[in-house]
Amino acid sequence: MNDLPESVMSGWQVPAYRREIWLGRTARSCVVIPVINEGTRIASLLARMKACGIPDLADILIVDGGSTDGSLGGEMLSANGVRGVLVKTGPGKLSSQLRCAYAHALGAGYEGIVTIDGNDKDDPAVIPRFLEALQSGQDFVQASRFIPGGIAENTPIIRSIAIRCIHAPLTRLASGFGWTDTTQGFRAYSRRMLLDPRVAPFRDEFATYELLAYLSVRCPRLGFRCLELPSARRYPASGKTPTKISAVRGNLRVLGILLQACLGGFNPPAHSDRSRPKT
Repeated sequence: MNDLPESVMSGWQVPAYRREIWLGRTARSCVVIPVINEGTRIASLLARMKACGIPDLADILIVDGGSTDGSLGGEMLSANGVRGVLVKTGPGKLSSQLRCAYAHALGAGYEGIVTIDGNDKDDPAVIPRFLEALQSGQDFVQASRFIPGGIAENTPIIRSIAIRCIHAPLTRLASGFGWTDTTQGFRAYSRRMLLDPRVAPFRDEFATYELLAYLSVRCPRLGFRCLELPSARRYPASGKTPTKISAVRGNLRVLGILLQACLGGFNPPAHSDRSRPKT
């Protein structure tokens, strides 16, 4: 299934994974959904995506970090148009899952990749706009609940303050682009951006949340076309907040990763960030 030459993939570091389900590529773009023990939330998200007609526009690819809750039943996946399920068996967390999925997607020939979290907090009705933006030449499309038309519902107050007063301002300063919602995993990337050796996302140092922060800083500095689109992110009004980031230690780690990205700590050593992509 791999249509990439060995010279392109040379040096890629991709965690071990297995293809639990792979029905082949039928669309120009795919939607990658990282999950781990999402319970009923993943079934709800997939049903909402089907209701929006997403399986008719893009192939749906789930990348599982090692779920043990039985939430990825085969009949449910088939009924909602899922074309692939990858199971990461190597080390790492979110960024490792994404490296598995992106390597698979690029090898399968997809021109664009949309990523949406599997915890059902985001509105999949925005996905067609992401796909349109990629097809019109955008390289990096980011969802934002904080721009006109966006909705932030029941966002924990500490998280909202941290994003709007610390994370987003630092990312704007380091990247030169006006990002407003920089911890969002709901985003889209072009093939040419992910394959650019000055970006080089397939490295083992991207294991937890590093890849999200790094791409938000690195890609605008390289001159790739970036865009924010309004979206809704809704947290439950009561009960446990669906997140994998712990309140204190996890958020401190996210801040440390951001500072490292802003200071160029993840940049490929062989490539300057002053050069521009070919058009």
